[in-house]
Amino acid sequence: MRYAIGIDIGTSGTKTVLFDEEGKVIASATAEYPMYQPKNGYAEQDPADWYNAAVSTIKTVLEKSGIANTNIVGIGLSGQMHGLVMLDENCEVIRRSIIWCDQRTAREVEEMNSKLGREKLIEITANPALTGWTAAKILWVRNNEPENYAKCRHILLPKDYVRYKLTGEFATEVSDASGMQLLDVPHRCWSKEVCDALDIDMSMLAKVYESCEVTGKITAKAAELTGLAEGTIVVGGAGDNAAAAVGTGVVSDGKAFTTIGTSGVVFAHTSKVSIDPNGRVHTCCAAVPGEWHIMGVTQGAGLSLKWFRDNFCQAEKDTAKLMGVDEYYLMDKEAETVPIGANRLIYLPYLMGERTPHLDPDARGMFFGLSAIHTKKDMLRAVMEGVAYSLRDCVEICRGMGINVSDMMACGGGGTSHLWRQMLADLYACPVKTVSSKEGPALGAAILVLVGAGVYGSVQEACEKIVGISKIQKPVKENISVYEKYFRLYDEIYPAVKDKCAKLAKL
Repeated sequence: MRYAIGIDIGTSGTKTVLFDEEGKVIASATAEYPMYQPKNGYAEQDPADWYNAAVSTIKTVLEKSGIANTNIVGIGLSGQMHGLVMLDENCEVIRRSIIWCDQRTAREVEEMNSKLGREKLIEITANPALTGWTAAKILWVRNNEPENYAKCRHILLPKDYVRYKLTGEFATEVSDASGMQLLDVPHRCWSKEVCDALDIDMSMLAKVYESCEVTGKITAKAAELTGLAEGTIVVGGAGDNAAAAVGTGVVSDGKAFTTIGTSGVVFAHTSKVSIDPNGRVHTCCAAVPGEWHIMGVTQGAGLSLKWFRDNFCQAEKDTAKLMGVDEYYLMDKEAETVPIGANRLIYLPYLMGERTPHLDPDARGMFFGLSAIHTKKDMLRAVMEGVAYSLRDCVEICRGMGINVSDMMACGGGGTSHLWRQMLADLYACPVKTVSSKEGPALGAAILVLVGAGVYGSVQEACEKIVGISKIQKPVKENISVYEKYFRLYDEIYPAVKDKCAKLAKL
């Protein structure tokens, strides 16, 4: 039996999982680390924490498993995207990494738009200039910390810093590089036009690989620290969402996944590059060689239900504690007693503004149609339906771009809800499935290893053998037409109040 290690370098911690070649978990370990917020809107981490976490968790899974290190065919890396790691001429970290959720770069986004133009940026990088993405962070350091920028010789992403420490190689791969806003996404290479316009020296950027290509091998020093065999291969890996797509089998046309976490994501695979000229969804290179993915994001998905629970569901919390069940389980049961449409009550889940499809930070949530007949149960059902409508908006854009979405997986905490999955199946008019494995990105990274090591011939072949289906929720034919009427009305509400939201923000 051959084995592979998937390492997921997240924001709160790093999780390392050892899998056999059939995708079975042999051992896993997690190490946490802090995030620093020196000012409001800032978010930073120490790259040394990521590497130390990777070293300690690799060592732990090897010790737990008892597997000989020579039976491990390789390492795959998944990680938080968009973070900026800067190294000097001695390859030492210059400053803490500015990570994905940092929002200090509004001026730099304006600078990018003025130097290149919004349309040109979307044409080349497949996305509008965004505060959270890496290019704006590079400009921020140059504008605000010129002494640090002057020292910089290498620019890496979080997982790629860990790769450098393990292998001594400066390498990245197409899916994570897509989130830097320096990659020519249609052609899967660094964009000289973008780098020249922003005056970023391309020699500082790592070599770009496909996700299952071998990017380096474990050095003698890393082998001594981790217990891995010297020379063990390290493949490209993928950004966290792209790795999760592989781990859930979303690797061919027609396949997609919906994640309901704090935010909501609809992620669809496509074999042809497709870019939304309005920048409402992200287009990035997929972890499947020569293919792409589209990602729509709704800001207040699981957040909406948590907000409702925390403010209106104390009774459910108390009852759940006595019964020894999850309060969300009881909330599901209550919402199930309410008919589709929540007795003519519609909720807009824009508690944190909205990205897809409106790109409006001033958008705000609301209950539309509230009357004296409505109860807490109606409002609860409306919240869940409103989140499902916002995710349908993401699917609509994908379909409008010619991307087939007919085979949907459900992930994240919200994906465990039978009721929410049924809402999605009815609104998408296609089956909604869950996978057997809960490892997501780490499994995806390990699958890329197994392909890179030649255990499987392609990512699709590996996923077909490894990724299993746990549950299938089929759409209910009579529900589809009812939901369609409510969804169409939902879609008319925001445009009718958009200017009022802007006025409210200025009061």
